[in-house]
Amino acid sequence: MNLAHLFEAAMLVCFGFSWPLNVMKAYKARTAKGTSLPFIILIITGYIAGITAKVINGQFNYVLAVYFLNLAIVMTNVFVYIRNKALDRSAENKNNLKVSAADIKNAVEKEDVMINYTNSLDELINKPVKAVEKKNAVILMGGSLDKEIPVSNLAKDFSFNFDIYNKSVDNLSLAYAKTYFEKNLAPLAPEGILLHLGENDLLSFKKDASEFDMAYLNLIESVKSCNKNCRIALVSLDNTSADKNIALMNAHIKAIADSEKVSFVSIDNAKLWNPEATKAASSFAYDMGLKIRKPLRDVAEILYSYAAKNIEHKTVETLVG
Repeated sequence: MNLAHLFEAAMLVCFGFSWPLNVMKAYKARTAKGTSLPFIILIITGYIAGITAKVINGQFNYVLAVYFLNLAIVMTNVFVYIRNKALDRSAENKNNLKVSAADIKNAVEKEDVMINYTNSLDELINKPVKAVEKKNAVILMGGSLDKEIPVSNLAKDFSFNFDIYNKSVDNLSLAYAKTYFEKNLAPLAPEGILLHLGENDLLSFKKDASEFDMAYLNLIESVKSCNKNCRIALVSLDNTSADKNIALMNAHIKAIADSEKVSFVSIDNAKLWNPEATKAASSFAYDMGLKIRKPLRDVAEILYSYAAKNIEHKTVETLVG
């Protein structure tokens, strides 16, 4: 056995041993960041040069086989790089989705301040003093239906032993919800939040349900980053018309709630709630000095039992439209 050939083969094995590990690492990373294609090509060029030298010298032996083995492994890195580069482009395109016209309209409506020149001088001088909102309250965040729920009155009627604010806005889409929360609600550091969203996202959900899921997950992540102990409840959408798309959306909302370990409230259960019996029980508990904070599920069912009996017709119009 030629000792020189043996040492050359050992050198090639030592150089080539790291490449299979590099291939596996790059494949699992699913990104081309940190990988240098010119460096890989330089290595390939070196192996080709070595193989060419062997062929010219007529040295057809096991060392040449090691050259080809190393070359094949390094070439595999090229294919993994191409695949990871495609994944990077796909992720970048997903993060840079164009804002829809509806989102722009919602943003403009939130940002623009329209000046009303018909105000009288007295109204301008004697502006009503806005109540100071306390931190660590429970917040209702929803759309047009939710905006009509008189949470303050219901909190008094059912003896809520905590502050609750209705921060719902007309036509709130899930695409804008995270931005709205971070700008308007995060400073309040809520200890609990009821999320009733999706009534303005039916078309986008039918187009791409994964985008709906991602928007909801991003919103929940933003809430948790604001207060890691914040109680969160997701409320399903009304589906009086038995629409299969709304039913599927509700299934997605429940799955999100389960995966994030937050509460899920079926709005159908709220319709069966007996508000008068609850009110009597709440008053009794309050009079007895029991200061147990109501679970968000109970709070949601109180609020939406009111909505079902007083403003339900608006829900149907919104969802169908």
